[in-house]
This record gives sequence, structure tokens and C-alpha cells, in this order.
Amino acid sequence: MPDYQAPLRDMRFVMEELLDYPAHYARLPGGEEATPDVVAAILEEGGRFAREVLLPLNQSGDREGCLLEGGEVKTPRGFKAAYRQYVEGGWPGLAASPDHGGQGLPPSLSMVLSEMICSANLAWGMYPGLSHGAADALRHHGTAEQQATYLTKLVEGTWTGTMCLTEPHCGTDLGLIKTRAVPRDDGSYDVTGTKIFISAGEHDLAENIVHLVLAKLPDAPEGSRGISLFVVPKYLPEHLTGEQGEPGARNGVVCGSLEHKMGIHGNATCVMNFDGARGFLVGRPHKGLACMFTMMNAARIGVGIQGLGLAEASFQNALAYARDRLQMRSLDGAKAPDKPADPIIVHPDVRRMLLTQKAFAEGGRMLVLYTAQLVDVVEHGEDVAERERADTLLGLLTPIVKAFLTEVGFEATNEGVQVFGGHGFIQEWGMEQLVRDARITRLYEGTTGIQALDLLGRKVLMSQGETLKAFTREIHKFCQAEQSTPGMAEFVRPLAKLNAEWGELTMGLGMKAMNDRDEVGAASVDYLMYAGYVTLAYLFARAARQARSALEAGTGEAAFYRTKIDTARFYFERLLPRTRGHKQAIEAGGDSLMAISAEDFGLGFEI
Repeated sequence: MPDYQAPLRDMRFVMEELLDYPAHYARLPGGEEATPDVVAAILEEGGRFAREVLLPLNQSGDREGCLLEGGEVKTPRGFKAAYRQYVEGGWPGLAASPDHGGQGLPPSLSMVLSEMICSANLAWGMYPGLSHGAADALRHHGTAEQQATYLTKLVEGTWTGTMCLTEPHCGTDLGLIKTRAVPRDDGSYDVTGTKIFISAGEHDLAENIVHLVLAKLPDAPEGSRGISLFVVPKYLPEHLTGEQGEPGARNGVVCGSLEHKMGIHGNATCVMNFDGARGFLVGRPHKGLACMFTMMNAARIGVGIQGLGLAEASFQNALAYARDRLQMRSLDGAKAPDKPADPIIVHPDVRRMLLTQKAFAEGGRMLVLYTAQLVDVVEHGEDVAERERADTLLGLLTPIVKAFLTEVGFEATNEGVQVFGGHGFIQEWGMEQLVRDARITRLYEGTTGIQALDLLGRKVLMSQGETLKAFTREIHKFCQAEQSTPGMAEFVRPLAKLNAEWGELTMGLGMKAMNDRDEVGAASVDYLMYAGYVTLAYLFARAARQARSALEAGTGEAAFYRTKIDTARFYFERLLPRTRGHKQAIEAGGDSLMAISAEDFGLGFEI
């Protein structure tokens, strides 16, 4: 069985030393409760829960999967008991408002916990994971009555939430949805339609499931301008049925089937049928997409954390195997002469694979926690200008977190299998499951291509580059401040060059797009990957600077800080050069992509 230990020392490095979370929390209203002792206790207990409760269920849940009987889903053995422990531990309400029964701690702490859960058992973590987004949508857009009805239950975890967007004939293009909501005399609506790919749409973990559903009213305009959002509970709340203390009558929503999937077998991915289900309008009519974006943005960061978590799990297990597995001798002489062969960790190519996983896990953690600080400020910051700046940066970084971290997370899990060799292909080691589970992260909550269009088209070009400048200015200031710092030239010089180049690439794309809009689509994925590599380079440069300062000050953890610098050096020398290929592809333009007609693609075979 694979193992997992929460990387608490690295988490503390990023939170306490690199990003100064103690000072950050002290500036937030209510953040004073997140003292270093409290944070340490949360991290320790979260790591224990992930390793001791969730990890043992990961492989068994994958083998067993979910079972649908009579519209009810039974989750794998142990999942329900684990969820009960999760609720009893108060984890669902960690960052929720005390007004709704939460602990009122900063959202970033919940995101750290999410990484641990994703590393230990991604499929299980998806059941409570979507509840946070549902609660956020209701908190921002729901009526006072809706908040009173649903938020406390979602926060305490006795109810869970979903978001129901995709339909059989439409995925990303939500303007094509066919689900309809017809007004009733009592102010509610009859919701009818079919939604697919609904994660945790039906299960036996909680008393009730609160579905947030996109549908169209009878008078809705065409396209996405006509979408409304409705809350549709599996069981109607007791105040609507006259009962007290328990969910009321069963609503007209049922799971029609479960998808048979490549991975995340322990999570129920459902076809949900709404047959005159009673729903309640959230927000204003025809403005549902704006409401749903609140939930979608939280979910996109959450999926980026999934990529990070799986990269960490893959690295830890590949490292343990590489230290133990004996195979051949080192090319420059035996490293374990008392053994019949050397451990494979001595071989340069195995080191390459391990360091790739390590760099993506540590770099991804820095990016997630940097983004988490921005979420804290947007949600709880008191200074208006600071909130606006954080919101701008968050808008830029969200598609990078989602798409880049899932792309490199999938790469990391593939490298993990490769370290194991043939054993990686065998189920009992658990490495192939990480690959299968990681593959979906590049698809749901918006594919990499969709995130790339959002980054380049909406966030960067539509703002005339101003959103990007808010971040590149920060990188520029760092490079200026550190350009003369001893030992930092190897990081600062290439970073400064790429930072300037990023702006030049963007300007060139903007000029091309004025004549041909397809240039945006042709360049977008390479642009996003380029942006991701530069963003991680900035954070690795900061980490190297922090590590060097610690070594200069004298420390009892010299090996830890030297390794941090060595990992940054590996990233700059072996991974960051990938930006050259992405730049070349961006500058190649879209002509070669669009030259072949749709009809000519199949020449040479018949369909």
C-alpha cells in the first residue's frame, strides 16, 4: 500500500518563512485566532487524519467503487465512517463564518488541509470538497432565508453540496442548456432536466444533498444571458414540510446512473435527473452564471490543489522505492559495495524523475499558498485597495493554479510510475491509481484549453494587459531588489529576462489578435504553460533567497535549506528552459493549425 506523510516542514517553510503567514493572519479581522500554535495543531491533526483515516481507504475505495441501487448510491466501505470522523472533528467549518456555525479561521487554512486530503484519498475528498463552493455561492448570492436554511447544515457537514452545470449535449457552452425552471404559485420553481458528470451527486455520507442547478426560465433570453441558478435539495427543508429537526419530503431529483470512469472510482460521478424538482431561485433571474462563477472559481483552485496533492503523493512513494530498490551499479563506481547492486536513487535519470516530482510539488505548494493569501485578503481584508489588488492577482492566477498544476501534477504521477518501472504498472503499488486519478483534474471544472482561453483572452487581453502588469511588476521589484545579492544572480537574471519577455509576448499576441481572433486560441495553452513556469520560477527564486538567509544566519537545519536551494537550481536549469519551446510555439502562430480543412483531416482512411 502506498504511504503518505503530510510534508509539514515544507508547509511551515512556505507559510512561516517565505510568505510570513503569522503577520498575514495578524492583519486579518479574526485572523488573530490563527496563532502559530493553533496553526501547528491544525496541520498536525490534519496530517494524522489524512494518513491514518483516509489513506487506508484509497486503494480499497478504488477497487470497490460506488454502487447504485434504486436511485441510492452506496459509497465504498469505510467512506461513511471517515466522513463521520471528519464532521465530528469540525473540519467542514474550519474557515466558515461563526454566524453559520463555523470556526471563522482564514480560508487558507482550509486549503492546506485540502492538499493533505487530496494526497491521501482524492476520491473521498471530493464529497466534502464541493460543499465549500456551494456554501460560498449561497453566502454571496442567496437570500437571508436561503442562508438560514442551508448554510449552517453545509458548514457543519450534515448536508453536502454539488453544482449541476453540464448536460449531455453541452459542457463548456452553458448557453445551450435545456434544463427548465417553471414558476409555481408559491414562489418556488419546478426544475426539469438532466445533468451529467455530477461529482458526489448522490451518496450515503450525509443526511441531505444540496444541488445548485443552472436552468432557464420560460422567458429566458437565448444563450448564457438566459441562465438562472436554483438551489434544489435532495430532501426539502423541514420548514417547507412542517417537520422539525430532520430533512423533509424527498424532492424530484434522482441519480439515473453512475459513470464508469478511468479513475476516482470511490467518488460517485452521477447522471442526475430532475423531474419537476422543487427549486428556489438564487440571485436574480437570468444572472445565474455570475452566481455560479463564485462556486466555479473556488472549485478551480480546489482542482489545482488536487494536482499538487497527487504530485506530492507520487514523489513520496517514488522516493521511498528509489532508496530501497537495488538495480545495477552507479556509472562512476559502486555506492553500496556491501550490497549486490546500488539503490536506483544513485542513477542520474532516476534523480531527474524524482527531482521533477519534487520541484512540481514544492513549487505547486508555494503557488497554492501564495494564492491562498490572496483569497484571505479578498474575503476578509479591510483595506479596499489591498482587496482590489488581491482580487486582480487572484483572477490572473486562478486559471494558472487550475491548469498548470494539474498538467504538471499528471506529469509527476507519470514519472512516479516510471521510477517504479514495471512495478509501477501493477495495481498493488498504488502508483497507477495516482495516474488514473490525476487524469481527470485536467478536464473537470474547465479543461486546460478553457483555462488558457480565460487567462489569455479574458484576464490578460481584455484588460489591455493591466491584470498581468500587476503581477509582473511584483516580479520586477523582486529582481531589482535582489540583483546584487550574493548568490542570487543564477536565479534573478533568467527570471528578470523571462518576466520582460512575458510582457513582450503578450503585446505581440494582442497585435495579432486584432487581425485574427484565432491567434488567441492557437497560442493560449502554450501561453498558460509559459506563465506557469515563470510564476513558479519567481516563487523558487524567493525560496532560494529565504533559504540562503537562513543559512547565513546560522541554523540547525542546514541540510533542509541547502536542499531548497538545490531544488530551485534544478528547476531553473532543467524545467524552466521549457519556456523556450512554448515561446517558439506561441510565435509560430495559428496558420499551421488552421491550414487543413475539417474534411481533409481524415484523408487516407474512411470513417
